[in-house]
Amino acid sequence: MKKLLYFLRPYKNKLLLMIGLLFIQVMGTLYIPTLTADIVNNGIVTGDLDHVWKTGGFMLLTAVVTAVFSVLGTYTSTYISTGMGCDIRGALFRRAQEFSINDFNRFGAASLITRSTNDVTQIQVAFSIIVEMLLPAPFMTIAGLILAFSKNRLLAFTILGFMIAIIVFVVMMGKKVIPIFDSLQVLLDKINRTVRESIIGVRVIRAFNRTGYEKMRTDKTFQEYAATAIKANKIFAVMIPFVMVLMNVCTLVIIWVGGSQVARGGMEIGDIMAIIEYAMLTLMYLLMGVAVFIFIPRAQICANRITEVLENRPEPAASIVQISEGEADAAVEFRNVTFRYTGAEEVVLQDINFTVEKGKTTAVIGSTGSGKSTIACLLMRFYDIENGNILIDGKDVREYPQEELRDKIGYVPQKAFLFSGTIADNLRHGKKDATEKEMYHAVKTAQIDDFITNLEKGLESPVSQAGSNFSGGQKQRLSIARALIRKPEIFIFDDSFSALDFKTDARLRKALKQDVSESAVIIVAQRISTILDADQIIVLDEGKIVGKGTHKELLENCPVYQQIARSQMSEEELA
Repeated sequence: MKKLLYFLRPYKNKLLLMIGLLFIQVMGTLYIPTLTADIVNNGIVTGDLDHVWKTGGFMLLTAVVTAVFSVLGTYTSTYISTGMGCDIRGALFRRAQEFSINDFNRFGAASLITRSTNDVTQIQVAFSIIVEMLLPAPFMTIAGLILAFSKNRLLAFTILGFMIAIIVFVVMMGKKVIPIFDSLQVLLDKINRTVRESIIGVRVIRAFNRTGYEKMRTDKTFQEYAATAIKANKIFAVMIPFVMVLMNVCTLVIIWVGGSQVARGGMEIGDIMAIIEYAMLTLMYLLMGVAVFIFIPRAQICANRITEVLENRPEPAASIVQISEGEADAAVEFRNVTFRYTGAEEVVLQDINFTVEKGKTTAVIGSTGSGKSTIACLLMRFYDIENGNILIDGKDVREYPQEELRDKIGYVPQKAFLFSGTIADNLRHGKKDATEKEMYHAVKTAQIDDFITNLEKGLESPVSQAGSNFSGGQKQRLSIARALIRKPEIFIFDDSFSALDFKTDARLRKALKQDVSESAVIIVAQRISTILDADQIIVLDEGKIVGKGTHKELLENCPVYQQIARSQMSEEELA
């Protein structure tokens, strides 16, 4: 929790203002019982109506002023808590953007969603409760007791006794409810994960008629959360009425003992009324203050979860072996690269060696699971290698700042993804200041210009979330255009032509040759027709390079490539 106080620094002036407003509110609240006693003792008992009207008017003015300062204090605390929540969510988002895939998988999407939403909300609620209930509680309690002692010691000690009883009882209940709050946050992660899986996999669920099973699984998660929440609420359902009973018993004792003293002439009736109000204010603020200590552990749990994300640093780069200069024309070079996923026993890639030259195209092909897409991920440094070196312009990728590395690469992922907005917005993800001319040139190269020009709004046509209003081929071509518009040094097309028909594929590759003639191009593919014209083809099998050369060369000397070719091409095409 202390580490999140950093986010309060921009609001320190507002904090001082809020504390001042709360102080005035407490002073006004405590002054009203004193005025009540004055009205009764010096106005009603003596029959002085002028004094009653005069003091009553002043009491009304005090109440109005106290209410105004109370509203201003609440507004200020809400402004601070909302601003702090916004800043924390922004920090969480920026930190998550720096995560490696392993870091992201360690937390999980569901947990990161909960930490960015509910956990931050709990921090905001805790802050508001602390400043509005806990901060005034000590002053209100001490000042109320002092005023009570000034009226009658015996009754003041009675109030003190009930205060101790309430504190002991609330602390005992708190020990039971704190572990439940911890479980609630974990179960909330589970709810997010379950619902997210059901939404993402809705087509598969319906296709395999598993709606009933998913409903049962989701209901079970909801029921677990509900049962835990009900358990916590049952404790509060017992605690609050019991404390109210103690407060009412305290009032009865004050009336009984005070009435006896009034009958003996030991104190005045107005003083009893004042002490009753002091007791209610003191015990109520004490109850609120102690209740805050029950909510603080839940906020502490949320704060720890948030801090865990904020303090997480991207995976440290493995030790970089001293390397000799790369080839002069080599844009990308893999040297003895070995990689395995975290926790895996078997390596995914082993002793990978190849060079991608500027102005040339290198294709990577192989069966499913051979490690083709992993090569693209390693080059983007989504993961760090176990052994060897990956060089860009003769420099190890682990020596590049992340932003500089990504600026050098135009990446089109295996699964095309579009953001909600417009077509132009999506293209500008590749280049922020792209002109309309540059955008039309990119979409023309990507073979989607005819489709866009036929749309009523052209480049300003709307795009639904994830591009759901476009076909797979249209999304792929827009993703390619987004990469092309950057004009980077290196292009990576990770099976980015799979949704295109052969005719469009051929036209696109022909246009690409002219547009990316000065860049190094890496194409990860499963279709041989996509890579026929590549300057170099790398054939992978079970994480190892089993062939390297042109299409013609591999047909002659690589059995794995021959097998892939026979499965996709006719005998005439092979000949």
